[in-house]
Amino acid sequence: MELKYLFSPHKIGNVLIKNRFVRSATAENMAEEGHPSDQLINLYIELAQGGVGLIITGGIAVDPSSTFTKKGTSLHNDAFISSHRKLVDSIHNYDTKIAAQLGHTGRQSSNKRYEAVAPSSILYPQTGRVPRALSTEEITKIIIPSFVESGRRAYESGYDMIQLHAAHGYLLGSFLTPYTNHRTDKFGGNIFNRTRILIDIFNSLRDEVGKEFPITIKLQTQDGDLSGGLTLDEGLEITKIVYQTGFDAIEPSGGGGDLIGTDWLLPSVVIKSPEEENYFLPTIKEIRALKGNCPLLLMGGIRNPLIAERFIQEGTTDFISLSRPLVCEPDLVNRWKSGDHSPALCESCNSCYYSIIGGILECILN
Repeated sequence: MELKYLFSPHKIGNVLIKNRFVRSATAENMAEEGHPSDQLINLYIELAQGGVGLIITGGIAVDPSSTFTKKGTSLHNDAFISSHRKLVDSIHNYDTKIAAQLGHTGRQSSNKRYEAVAPSSILYPQTGRVPRALSTEEITKIIIPSFVESGRRAYESGYDMIQLHAAHGYLLGSFLTPYTNHRTDKFGGNIFNRTRILIDIFNSLRDEVGKEFPITIKLQTQDGDLSGGLTLDEGLEITKIVYQTGFDAIEPSGGGGDLIGTDWLLPSVVIKSPEEENYFLPTIKEIRALKGNCPLLLMGGIRNPLIAERFIQEGTTDFISLSRPLVCEPDLVNRWKSGDHSPALCESCNSCYYSIIGGILECILN
């Protein structure tokens, strides 16, 4: 069987992606003082050589306090542009596009050199820290500009697009959920107000980078089993606002660090059988039913290329977003293209998830 749809080109904004495979953002812990290292560049080159159409970087910090790992990358000032440009140029040699994922760890920060900040002062159980609630002025004059300026630097570095990280309990995502947003100002309360920070960042970014540079988003759509958290119904309303705002692509997600020990510690769900694969399929089907005006990226336990082909053929999603399978097999896309359609070797053991706690991203099977 030919994987005709998976290997057909498709656009995000005005950027043509050679196939439907996306490397979903994955923390690597390979930076050197915030700069992409040769080791990180070589990892991305391996992915590009392996056939992926679009690479989304691991989370890039928009503020010195907000790196996602001890050796995470940053774009919080202009000094980082040249090293990021080196990374981008290396990937473009392989006809692969690359997106900069911009984020802020917020209340989930483990960097004790800086205070953790959030929409509201809600304890984060994994660190035992209670973040300081941001003032309205700090949000408008510090947080939003930090995303906008980092987006401008990504544009100047040559990235093909950016992705805002608004999921998994990090800062932007924590504005969306009533579990961590108890605010009573214009950034809290009803669904529109909780989404306002995304709208303000998007509009300011458009002023900086113009209309042709795609702005995409990894979007929290539900908090799973978290009591008092974001429900899927609310997530669908937020998605409607994101569509209306003009984002160029949406990668729906959910869960977060508050749910460690449950089945909702996304994106590291353990898959024990084929029936447990594609666990975000029901959500993306509901989002597709909203008839939005931008591409969707399906993530979550995708292992079988024949099933993924059907998702594209039927219009369920526009792109297939993979993380752990590409840690295990960086050349997975080429393997499938060659005619070997056996499922990904990844056993979802999460060795890669835990490897970055004390070292670099790696798979014990590879």
